[in-house]
Amino acid sequence: MKIILASKSPRRKQLLELMGVKNFEIIVSNTNEVINKSLSIEEVSKQLAYEKAKAVFDRTTGDRIVIGSDTLVVKDEKIYGKPKNEEDAFNMIKELNGGDHKVFTSLSVLKEENGKECTYLDCDIAIVTIKKMTYDEINNWVASGEPMDKAGAYAVQGRFTVYIEKINGNYDSVVGLPTSKLYDVIKEYI
Repeated sequence: MKIILASKSPRRKQLLELMGVKNFEIIVSNTNEVINKSLSIEEVSKQLAYEKAKAVFDRTTGDRIVIGSDTLVVKDEKIYGKPKNEEDAFNMIKELNGGDHKVFTSLSVLKEENGKECTYLDCDIAIVTIKKMTYDEINNWVASGEPMDKAGAYAVQGRFTVYIEKINGNYDSVVGLPTSKLYDVIKEYI
């Protein structure tokens, strides 16, 4: 069975490798991540993960598993995507600073085997607490360049780890892929 990751995220690639998935292909979905404001945040996350997987599924053929995922950082119903620039990154961290926020990571797995298709879709939610940071610490973090391609302008597995006070939920989901859920779906193929 061919396994395809519909993501350019190096973190998702690494998590798949850590799961023991040896032979997989990466095909970037190139979908426009449009947020439907009439949906709940969980539904938005699921929809975005599904759209990523479906775009790649529709461009491929044969027996295959296509994995799509989407991560949203949310505080007080506000969604924090990838920062547009350094000022945006600074403002995101300033707003997330010193408190709790939620990380919604959805998983979409589309499978075709012997002409039969099936879909798995789920969302994992974790609560992340960031320690109180000084403005100098926020400025130094932003100047490092690391926040620019990450939802919420941070990554728990990078240098930002020193500012993470605690995580209530699945660590890998906060990184960007609910590996325990994915494993249950694809374990017979790895």
